[in-house]
Amino acid sequence: MDEQHTHRPGDIRRQGDAPAPTHDTTQTFGHDSDLSFVPFGSELSDAEMEAIEALPGSAALFIVRSGPTAGARYLLDTDVTTVGRHPDADIFFDDVTVSRRHAEITRVDGGFEIVDQRSLNGTYVNGERVDRATLSNGAEVRIGKFRLNFFVSPADLVSVADA
Repeated sequence: MDEQHTHRPGDIRRQGDAPAPTHDTTQTFGHDSDLSFVPFGSELSDAEMEAIEALPGSAALFIVRSGPTAGARYLLDTDVTTVGRHPDADIFFDDVTVSRRHAEITRVDGGFEIVDQRSLNGTYVNGERVDRATLSNGAEVRIGKFRLNFFVSPADLVSVADA
């Protein structure tokens, strides 16, 4: 025989009435438990160094340092580059920790800026969550569980040093 449960006032548990859990069962989405900034330093392969040295002026390069596509390189040579889980994104990261339209990298005043597109898990530059940030040479960018390093053209570094 099926019993139906009727709610009585005594059935409602208040926050203070619930027994304390014996361990934390909360799971984070988007790897929030690992938001520490751990710079990769100069751990670049010869091929990566050659790719950076070959960059034309007004261009930059993203190198994926960790995540499912570690080792991938993305050339930034347009005024706007989109990043996201949408198949039409210029930089496509097929992972649930990345929003469909996660971020945009824009070329401004001879440099590059990253703009978060109200993503669920946020965009991080050098360990800090940002809505908008100017990218400096060697900066670490985190999008979902992907960690990338940003490198500008050596020609642009020389022109900045001469100014």
